Amino acid sequence: MIQTIRTRLPSFAASIRTLLLFVCVTLLVDHFARAADIPQLQAAAKDGYVPQEIELAAAYFTGNGVTQDAKQAAYWYQKAAESGDPEAAKEIGFFYQAGIGVPADPAGAVHWYQLAAASGLASAKVNLGVMYVWGLGLPKNEALAAQLFQEAASKGDGTGASYLGDLYYFGMGMQQDKATAERWYGTGAKLHDPIAAYNLGSLFSVEADHPHDLRKAAALLRQSAAAGYVPAMHSLGLLLVNHSELTKSQQEAPSMLEAAANAGSWKSSVLLGVLARDGRGVPEDSKAAYYHFQVATLQGGEPAMRLVSNDVAMLSKKLGPTQTQVLDSKANIWYQQHHVTLLFVYRTGDKRERFPASALAAPVNGLHAGQLLSAPVS
Repeated sequence: MIQTIRTRLPSFAASIRTLLLFVCVTLLVDHFARAADIPQLQAAAKDGYVPQEIELAAAYFTGNGVTQDAKQAAYWYQKAAESGDPEAAKEIGFFYQAGIGVPADPAGAVHWYQLAAASGLASAKVNLGVMYVWGLGLPKNEALAAQLFQEAASKGDGTGASYLGDLYYFGMGMQQDKATAERWYGTGAKLHDPIAAYNLGSLFSVEADHPHDLRKAAALLRQSAAAGYVPAMHSLGLLLVNHSELTKSQQEAPSMLEAAANAGSWKSSVLLGVLARDGRGVPEDSKAAYYHFQVATLQGGEPAMRLVSNDVAMLSKKLGPTQTQVLDSKANIWYQQHHVTLLFVYRTGDKRERFPASALAAPVNGLHAGQLLSAPVS
C-alpha cells in the first residue's frame, strides 16, 4: 500500500481559507458562449444599467471582445455593487480580498461582504463569517462567524454547513464536537458542497479515530472531484491505487492523478511516477517514471526532492545522460505551462455571463485568497 503521501483531513487553517476562495465563485462559468457586444455594453454601462455593468466587467475579466484588464473588471463590478447588486458586491469584495484589479484591502472586502450579506445573499454571509474567523478587516469573532455560517446553511448554502462543521471539528470558538461536525459535513455534502464531501471522504478513509467505509469514501471523493476540487482528485486517485476493487475502470486512478498533477499537485506527480516505475495499473516505463518525478520536484521543491531523490538517481543511472536531458527539458517545458497550483478547476457552470472564471489558484503564503483564472489551464 502506498502510504508515504497520504492525504488527511486538512488543518483548520487550510480548510477555512479554502472556504473564502470557494464561495466567491459559485456562479462562475468557463467562457462566454458568444462574443460580447462591447460598444453596446459600454454605452449601457455608462448610462448606469447594472446588468450591462456586470457583463462589461466580465468581458474585461476574460478579455472577451476587449483587452483583458483586471482593473477595468474591478471598476465595473464596483459600479454595479454601488448600485445595489448583491452578487456584484460579493464579487468586488473578493477582488479586494485577493487583490484582483485593486490593491488588497481586507477592510474594503468586509465592507462589500457586509452589504451583500445584509441583502440576504447566503454565500456573502459565509465570506463575512470567514473574515470573522480570521479577524481580517474586523475584530476576530468565531461565535458570530458560526451564526453567519448557520444562517447561510439554513438557506441551502452547503459551504456554510461545511465550514460550520470545521468550527465544531477543531473547536474554534466553541467546544470541540466531532460528531456534530460530521453531521454538518453531511449536510454540506447533501447540498453539493465539494469541500464537505472531501472532508467526509477523508473521515471515512484516512482518519485514524473514525470508522472507515472505503466505498462511501470513494463515492464522496468522486462527488468532490467531479465538482473540480483538486485535493479530492488526488485523494481519490490514491484511494483507488491502494484499493483497486473500488475502481470503475482501470484508468480511473491514473486519470484522477493526472488531473490533479495538471492542477499543480506534486504529490500526484510522485504517485504517477511510482505507478510507472512499478507498472501498477499502467505499463512499467522508466522514462515516464523519471519524467513524473522530475515534474514533481519542479512543482514541490525541496519536500518533493527529498521524497524522490533516490528514485531520480537510480533512474538517471539506468537511462543515461542523453535520455535524462531530453526528459528534463520536457518536464521544464511542461512546468512552464502548468506552474500555477490550483484548488479548483471549473468545467461547467450555469451558463451565466456575470462572473466568469475557469479555475481558482491556491493562495500564496500569508494570504487567505487566491487568484481567479479566466482562461482554461491546459
